[in-house]
Amino acid sequence: MSTQADIKSTDTLVFVKTALAAFAHETGQALSEIEIQSQRAVDWVTVDQAAYWKAEVRRAADQVNKAIKDLEHCRAFKKVGDNQPSCIEEKKALEKARRRLEYTEQKAELVRRWTPVLQQQFREACVRLVRFREVIDLDCPKAMARLDQMLRALDAYATTTGPGAVAVADNLANGPSMTRATEDSASSPAPSPQAAPVSTPEGA
Repeated sequence: MSTQADIKSTDTLVFVKTALAAFAHETGQALSEIEIQSQRAVDWVTVDQAAYWKAEVRRAADQVNKAIKDLEHCRAFKKVGDNQPSCIEEKKALEKARRRLEYTEQKAELVRRWTPVLQQQFREACVRLVRFREVIDLDCPKAMARLDQMLRALDAYATTTGPGAVAVADNLANGPSMTRATEDSASSPAPSPQAAPVSTPEGA
């Protein structure tokens, strides 16, 4: 099994790291905005609307009391002999004030009924957001650190197997084999030594 990695480019890891950093930044901002807007919505219902409809109930009750007094005043001071005054306008005003009071009481009751439900849902949502934020604040930095470690390791690997080392490897791969040269030299016959001239005695 080969122990070398076939690395062609580290651009993908750099892109993933950059995208992960952008995701963590944008998601963190989005979570903060969600928390702020959600808290504002809860406060609007549980605080602003509760105070508003409570004040409206008091105002409507005052209008009812005023309408009752106006009707009683009409019946008492506009009576002619034994004839009871119609007081149509005062009766209409009283009926309108009572409808308004009933409407405001319904709204105030709805706010009281839904306040604990809304607060419970908001707390549960906050728990989920906290878990998601842990992923952004903890897991994303860990992942980016791991990518940095991988990039450093790949840079070290690329430095170790740089162009010089590759050229040497290519020369060794394409050049004559030392083993083959040794075998060739061993198999070729050794040159025969040149025979020394033999001198003969004179007159032989």
